Amino acid sequence: MGSAADFDAYVQQHGDALLRFAVTLTGDPRLAEEIVQDVLLRAFQRWERITVLERPHAYVRRMVVNEHVSWRRRWSRLEPRAEVEPAVAVSDDGASRDDRAELVAEIVRLPRRQRAVLAMRYFEDLPDDEIAAALGCSRATVRSIAARALAALRVRMTEADPSDPHPSRDPAPRAKEATR
Repeated sequence: MGSAADFDAYVQQHGDALLRFAVTLTGDPRLAEEIVQDVLLRAFQRWERITVLERPHAYVRRMVVNEHVSWRRRWSRLEPRAEVEPAVAVSDDGASRDDRAELVAEIVRLPRRQRAVLAMRYFEDLPDDEIAAALGCSRATVRSIAARALAALRVRMTEADPSDPHPSRDPAPRAKEATR
């Protein structure tokens, strides 16, 4: 049921994904390692109770989110570093390494919940209902947070892109404006 061997297998299967997720949340690989290490230590201590849950990985992922929030509260005066390298493999379908680095830097600047939603949606590939459960909010709230995060990224990335022929154009018109 909840043996040390089961926990080792869990870490082998999900450890890298938890670390990538934590790097996306924190923007700092060293801090992400600390968070994941702390979470896995606590998870090991509670492993027998965690394994009987319907979705143990979702529970551990939520522990990572909670630990990140706790860290941000303790060290709120510190800002995440923007010079992180992407923690996931990114295909080279036209985007240069500089573009990816710029995108990651902009994601790190987003508010905590927006980063968490983007990380779970695009890096962890989770559906909105699982993201909502992990963050303790509704699916509609998840979609709203994601839309705001993507709109903010579009604005920031277009402001930074001198090749954009329409830098002043609103990249994400509001729903009411789009129906006029």
